[in-house]
Amino acid sequence: MNRISKLRAAFAQNSVDAALITSYENMLYYSGFKCAEAYLLITGKDAYIFTDFRYTIQARDEARECRVIEISNDTLIARLQEVLSADGVRTCGFEEEKLTVSQFREFEALSVELKPLSRTISSFRLFKDADEIENLRIAQSMADKAFGQFLERVRPGMTEVEAAAELDYLCRLQGSEGPSFDTIIGSGPNGAMCHAIPGQRKLADGDLVVVDFGCVYNGYHSDMTRTFGIGKVSDKCRRIYDIVLEAQLKVLDSLRSGISGKEMDRIARNCIASYGFGECFGHGLGHGFGLEIHEKPRASRLSEDTLLSGMTITDEPGIYLEGEFGVRIEDDLVVTDDGYINLANTTKKLIII
Repeated sequence: MNRISKLRAAFAQNSVDAALITSYENMLYYSGFKCAEAYLLITGKDAYIFTDFRYTIQARDEARECRVIEISNDTLIARLQEVLSADGVRTCGFEEEKLTVSQFREFEALSVELKPLSRTISSFRLFKDADEIENLRIAQSMADKAFGQFLERVRPGMTEVEAAAELDYLCRLQGSEGPSFDTIIGSGPNGAMCHAIPGQRKLADGDLVVVDFGCVYNGYHSDMTRTFGIGKVSDKCRRIYDIVLEAQLKVLDSLRSGISGKEMDRIARNCIASYGFGECFGHGLGHGFGLEIHEKPRASRLSEDTLLSGMTITDEPGIYLEGEFGVRIEDDLVVTDDGYINLANTTKKLIII
């Protein structure tokens, strides 16, 4: 209810009487209800969950501070209108960034003025409270443990698809609710594709393998990348790995409340460029994470964000050499007044299996 109260307090400033929430992430944040087949309406008087028969028991159990209203596909608008009228709502904020055109056209039938409110609705998620940080810590702990087990099982001759399936399985055994995103396994030359899709290439001696994955706990996502080697890797592989690690650590040395996302990116980019590989680092340094795997703030050349205590950010520089290999190292970080909390505990030394 504290979260709902904060959003409700922002109504007057945004000239709205209510907020209609349609995204899964904000539904979960404000109500505790883990369901994508529902709508959350917060008015000045109360909070309501609209969902169908399949989820009403779950809604009453998880969203105990909200009134649960059962709907069907053809009764949503009518039931919404009843509540809006009863609570005296004339202007209703909505998530324009999370709504399809067809959904918006349905809501236009309501006899209220609809006003875009996405940024305000999502803004309260920017700073993580103690419970959220604990959820993220547990999600990352699951990932650390699963990755340790994965390194004992992965082997040459295994395809990228098989390796990804093995890692996903181990994450589930740790208690993950599912993958944070489609697990990335890029071996050898495929590692030069930042978001490589696991394929039928077999892991082989001499490969560097980029592994980017995450676990989910109570809806909160972890995100970690490690690059490991198989057998005898070349001196060039080791040199590039050391450069990426140096860039990653330099960012950590500078990270504290008040640093800009642009400055974070500059530190890593300048380090990599000083070795002549600036053109091989083509993506931004990092992003926030929480109920979504990519949230604000951003750390990139174009970022206008300032990192403040309580925000989350990843630190993931990389070098990608087309036709050869790639290296990326990523940690999950919580910004504090004088530094950061690193949620990842997996070593960043180059592991060779």
